[in-house]
Amino acid sequence: MRGFLASSIGVATAAALALPLALSSPARAVPSLSAVAPVTPAGSTQSLPLVPLGPSADRSPGVPGMSASPRLPETRGLTAREVKSFSLVGVVWDDASTELFGRVQVRTRAKRTAVWSDWQDVETHNSEHAADPDSAERGTGRVRGSTAPLWVGESDGVEVRVQAEPGADRSAVRLPRGMRIELVDPGESAPAAADGKNSGPADDPADGDQGKPAAAPGMTMEMAEASAANLPHVTLGADEIPELDKADSTADAVFAADGTLAAAAAPYIGPRPRIVTRKGWGADESLREKGFVYTRTVKAAFVHHTASGNNYACKEAPAVLRSLYRYHVLSSGWRDIGYNFAVDKCGTVYEGRAGGVTRPVLGAHTMGFNTDSMGIAVIGSHTATPPPAAAVTSIARLTAWKLGLFGVDPRAKTTLTSGGANRFPKGAKVRLNVISGHRDGFATECPGKRLYDKLPPTRTSSAKLQGRP
Repeated sequence: MRGFLASSIGVATAAALALPLALSSPARAVPSLSAVAPVTPAGSTQSLPLVPLGPSADRSPGVPGMSASPRLPETRGLTAREVKSFSLVGVVWDDASTELFGRVQVRTRAKRTAVWSDWQDVETHNSEHAADPDSAERGTGRVRGSTAPLWVGESDGVEVRVQAEPGADRSAVRLPRGMRIELVDPGESAPAAADGKNSGPADDPADGDQGKPAAAPGMTMEMAEASAANLPHVTLGADEIPELDKADSTADAVFAADGTLAAAAAPYIGPRPRIVTRKGWGADESLREKGFVYTRTVKAAFVHHTASGNNYACKEAPAVLRSLYRYHVLSSGWRDIGYNFAVDKCGTVYEGRAGGVTRPVLGAHTMGFNTDSMGIAVIGSHTATPPPAAAVTSIARLTAWKLGLFGVDPRAKTTLTSGGANRFPKGAKVRLNVISGHRDGFATECPGKRLYDKLPPTRTSSAKLQGRP
């Protein structure tokens, strides 16, 4: 099903209405409020072209940098150099349909100690974390091929090498065109704006303004649009959505269903977990495309790992998210961060793609199966490392609540229609577990074997939280 676009129509309207206005046509650009309430965008991206490092002889005619000999696989990269501060790296190339067959390694210099790291491998197979092949997001012309991002911490030096895989197939030793390394600085989180919970008399509107929607101090139009998508669960500009008990979470289901509550869903909604909003983790809302794209419902939850490494502290998770967001949008060319939710190693749940945590927001997380599903990413790499118990518990809590809003049993199976990918052809009706790993819908290692092995007990825990017999 083709997603539909929705948008709020300004801070005043967003603050006054509980539901952002849904539009069937693309959202119109709205003037920014930055002239009234300036907000400095967080972060930056350095994009550096990779140059040939391997033998220069015996190149394919008309294809600069391509080796014609299986014995001389093409190698590109950068020699060690000092750069501006960054904390996350990834490699991108021009054509998103071209796979990178090879090995990508980086080493970085820590800004505080000036010590160089050992060589670290970057996960090269990342194309499966993307919008569906025929989706509007995929067809913008901005989407690029990319590796998984790697969190390296605050650094100011980098060296990179990318070597094609040697083999009998001549194309197997060629690297994609237009390769660049992206060095992402997450910046600082924007200062907290008033969220209505700590306002005093000085924040109250003047008598002559009674009855008019209040302004949103420190918020741009884009920030207000993203925050308004979570009304009425929180006030405009809130940094987090508080947890609710099971009984009070029923109200979320009414909101998710646009005012109705299916009889099947009513008894089986898990307690809502605490969720850090996009404003809470410091998303620069000027980066993403305007408006929101929704699908019809949520029938399944795909669990992922970000494959960005485990070398982060829980207090750094918001910075990791800001880096992932910037890498997805500016480096990879997506409309927003791909995942609907993220979970850090301490179990904190974060709002991902904008559009409202109770709504069926169309993500870009499981190529071929983004429609009628949601994507939950555990921040880290879990092929060989077990996921922390706190993260697994949060997946159970999040799915018990969100799937419950749509009347879905976490232990059940559901049928999704493939949008086209490497495992199932477009149009195929595929029977999947309601809580599936990314690898169930696409031939990939994600979410890593150690996290994937936790899914069966997670389904049971999620259903128990919903109160199912």
